Amino acid sequence: MGIFKVDGPIYEFLRRFIDVVKLNLLWLIFSLPIVTMGAASVAVYSVTLKMAEDKEGYVGRDFVKAFKENLKQGIFLGLITLAAIYVVYLNLSLFFAIESNPLPLLIIGIFAGVYFLLSLLYAYPLIARYKNSLKNTLSNSFLISTKYIGRTLFLILIIVFIVIVCLYNSTTIFFGILIGPTFIMFTISSFSLTIFRKIEKDQ
Repeated sequence: MGIFKVDGPIYEFLRRFIDVVKLNLLWLIFSLPIVTMGAASVAVYSVTLKMAEDKEGYVGRDFVKAFKENLKQGIFLGLITLAAIYVVYLNLSLFFAIESNPLPLLIIGIFAGVYFLLSLLYAYPLIARYKNSLKNTLSNSFLISTKYIGRTLFLILIIVFIVIVCLYNSTTIFFGILIGPTFIMFTISSFSLTIFRKIEKDQ
């Protein structure tokens, strides 16, 4: 039957699924030292951006190559991401720990969380696609997030939906571990690529 041919939809789906599983396994292995999680994430984005363009080659080889090329920036970006998460977590923890629940503390935590999210959302695919300083990359991510706020909000909603589905029950948690992180990064890559192409065309 046509759907089972080498160039059929079933084969293409299975090929993509296997590639995502491979990428997710590589991401988990290369993220084990924790400090290299950022570099591993940039490497995943490097491959998923190509997948979004139907230009991917050898997933494992491309991942390792991108990991080595972006090791330094990736590590620093990963540390910045972890620091941002900790700052927001600490702020909210203090809000709930203090008996009076001071509203300004909550407002600061929310604003900090939104700022960090917008600054980091496109930072990883930006590093994976372009050569730039880390400072400029974070600035560009924030500018892209605010300029294309509608698409950005829609992307965030999709990410939240994927996370909720992955945490729904034990079966979805298994698939969440198997492909969840890479699937989310592939989704971000697909949105990012559309925006990047528009910016490149305008320039």
